[in-house]
Amino acid sequence: MGRWQRLGGRVVHENPWMVVTQDEVLRPDGTPGEYGVVTVRSEAVFVVAVDGAPGAEEVVLVRCDRYTTGEGWEVPAGGADGDDLLAGARRELAEEAGLRAERWRDLGPVTSLNGICRAPGRVFLAQGLEPVETEQGPGVADEQALEGISEVRRVPWPELMGMLARGEVTDGETLAALLLAAVALGRVC
Repeated sequence: MGRWQRLGGRVVHENPWMVVTQDEVLRPDGTPGEYGVVTVRSEAVFVVAVDGAPGAEEVVLVRCDRYTTGEGWEVPAGGADGDDLLAGARRELAEEAGLRAERWRDLGPVTSLNGICRAPGRVFLAQGLEPVETEQGPGVADEQALEGISEVRRVPWPELMGMLARGEVTDGETLAALLLAAVALGRVC
């Protein structure tokens, strides 16, 4: 068995957020084929915001209404819109949850929908949370409405584990981010 080979392709759609290509490929078994690929233009950031004393931490979740999947619980997230991923993570936490953090830790990379997308992301742990101070311009509520966020909630770890067990959190990126955070915080073996 070989590796996937791209022989050529063409752009079939693009906008400021993504490019969709139809690629001509050689499959690993050597047979020719076509492959549709979505490439996001900006790396995503996912923020696991955790507050509270060790053993009594709470995780910040947002209830978000996505056009594609409807309502669900997620960690604050979005496009970094540039090379400074930490700046993007700080912005997303402020816009989506109305919070800022004293301490930040890069937990590593994740990829989304890797069977059809080139969609890299980075997970950050944010601790020492405080409400953002209102600045001129759109406020947090305006940004939350624009993003389809109806609720921001602090969830204790045991309750979060119950939500996961009951299937109340289904966003794959959120699940991956929570797992990386749980490992970083010593919450799993």
